[in-house]
Amino acid sequence: MIELEGVPELIDPVMVAAFEGWNDAGDAASTAVAHLDREWKGEVFAALDAEDYYDFQVNRPTVWLEGGTRKITWPTTRLSVVRIGGDKPRDLVLVRGIEPSMRWRSFCNEILGFAHELGVEMVVVLGALLGDTPHTRPVPVSGVTSDPDLARTLDLEESRYEGPTGIVGILQEACTHAGVPAVSLWAAVPHYVSQPPNPKATLALLNRLEDLIGLRIPLGELAEDARAWQLGVDQLAAEDSEVAEYVQTLEEARDTAELPEASGEAIAREFERYLRRRDPGPGGAPGGHATESGDGSYLRDTSSGRTRPPKPARPETGGPGPVSGPATGGPAPADGDAGRGESGPQDPPAGPPGDASASQDPPEDPPENSSED
Repeated sequence: MIELEGVPELIDPVMVAAFEGWNDAGDAASTAVAHLDREWKGEVFAALDAEDYYDFQVNRPTVWLEGGTRKITWPTTRLSVVRIGGDKPRDLVLVRGIEPSMRWRSFCNEILGFAHELGVEMVVVLGALLGDTPHTRPVPVSGVTSDPDLARTLDLEESRYEGPTGIVGILQEACTHAGVPAVSLWAAVPHYVSQPPNPKATLALLNRLEDLIGLRIPLGELAEDARAWQLGVDQLAAEDSEVAEYVQTLEEARDTAELPEASGEAIAREFERYLRRRDPGPGGAPGGHATESGDGSYLRDTSSGRTRPPKPARPETGGPGPVSGPATGGPAPADGDAGRGESGPQDPPAGPPGDASASQDPPEDPPENSSED
């Protein structure tokens, strides 16, 4: 049994997870969770044992100095909690780590154990994939679930993908089998400029998450970073006539495919988001606030024998990487997610509309990233 020390009873908690590697093209998904953790001052309360899940020749530990003392940071997955204030406060459980090298079923069971103990109402897993999408257009974000009822309720695609998958797909299925509502959000990253960071894709994921869970997310400088990123890619593409022509082809295909949908529903969603952001909320603090830890820090202590305290009264970035040029041998697969700009087998969510590249199915996960930290 998982024992939590110092973690208060959470309010309507939603778990938001992202993993570096195959599911994280342009580092868009992991950067989105890092942004939430930073903006809302998340407190780490647990870390999975690195020995159980990681091959250190694939994801190497790092050595660093603190006051003349050498220390080691091991690759792992950490969980933190943030509380968003306002007239309807709620909590987020943030899961951020690296796709594990082994024992995926045990890995998912451990995360589900935390979700159960914390009373998590829904799990949202973020991912990013390489797709045939132009950098000059809005980033396609697909919402996918394996739960037919959830698909109807939240207007999501029901995943029918068959093929290789990664930890995002495995965790979503584990949640479904455990009876925990789970959704995957996938952003499509242009395959011709796949190097991280990609603030435009990160911003698109956060906007879709905001709509899904009904929270206003403080974006900080992310919108400006996204504009700077696009301008940088524009300049790089303009220096190569072949790339510029290829981008124009993608633009025409995208505009033609989306023309019938550029109407009522999409416009209404943007207008609702605009109104949400104009309303500063209670105390004039847009996006809510994180509760400071004080002396009740969130810590896990499995040796103490203590479980959670009684339930309290419920209160009413960066420039673009180099442009690699159009893909040879046809478009990059868009129904899968590729890690850190690498292509490979991909795991889409469901049918055509739910795909991350306007014309293909969204993913569920690509081959393991073998790059070293």
